[in-house]
Amino acid sequence: MLFNPQAPKRATNLSVNSDLLRQARELDINLSAAFEETLSALVVEKKQQAWLEQNKHAIEVYNQQVEANGVFGDTLRAF
Repeated sequence: MLFNPQAPKRATNLSVNSDLLRQARELDINLSAAFEETLSALVVEKKQQAWLEQNKHAIEVYNQQVEANGVFGDTLRAF
């Protein structure tokens, strides 16, 4: 789970382009829900990027081993 959906809501101040805000309100867009959805997607993206960076060396070593030796179980496959 990315975050605790049961955690209490917290008020915050944001600066938003006034024209964009006007249009969102005219379209009855739930600003809090839209913000949470977008922020959640950005958090996932940043965490994925951080994980890839942290594990970059291990991934490179693994890929080199696969290149040199193949994947575990290659000799056991019947297809």
